[in-house]
Amino acid sequence: LTSVMLAEVDSATQLGKLLEDRRKNAVVIGPAAGIGAATRKNVLAALASGAGLVVDADALTCFAQTREELFTAIKAFPERPVVLTPHGGEFASLFDCNRMQGKLEQAREAASLSGAVLVLKGADSVIAAPDGWAAINTNAPATLATAGSGDVLAGIIGGFLARGMEARDAAAAAVYCHGEAANLFAKPGLIAEDLPGLLPGVLAAFQRAGYSGNADFLWSRCRTD
Repeated sequence: LTSVMLAEVDSATQLGKLLEDRRKNAVVIGPAAGIGAATRKNVLAALASGAGLVVDADALTCFAQTREELFTAIKAFPERPVVLTPHGGEFASLFDCNRMQGKLEQAREAASLSGAVLVLKGADSVIAAPDGWAAINTNAPATLATAGSGDVLAGIIGGFLARGMEARDAAAAAVYCHGEAANLFAKPGLIAEDLPGLLPGVLAAFQRAGYSGNADFLWSRCRTD
């Protein structure tokens, strides 16, 4: 992409130094990051920086055996927005929640354990905050179950965090917009690369409906509890 400005880093130390520039206020980490010590160190460096963080894919899996290290780092700065975005398999490897509970209850428990806003993805994605607040999004069509779709969702959340949205607002808005983008496609054959180009249409519809930045508009589109 010729419009993207890049700054390459070779280590977690370099990443930490890059994020000392407070204009770089949001990080998405996980897609294609690799599972291992290098990714864990990068996640911890990003958390130590104070930037908003979306932890997805490999960045979740690589903490499966050391989850308390991740949770402790998140809770060290509770004012900093952090969103975890597991699908069902990643959730099971990272959290030891009561399997007798429903999806909503498990997501709430996981958010409390981790100290982060949690997006438990699926046809009925649950967004849960550590304080027990939760929303259930149901606008996602089955066509979103395609490779890379979750990576796009992580990017949308990161974009909303970069605009200064609260973690739960960014997560709920992104999940809703992600589903609406797929609905706008409205035909078979959706791939992840189709989604970013559809987002301006979703955001334009928000503006036409009177959205002016107030998160209450988003909750009118979700079932909250």
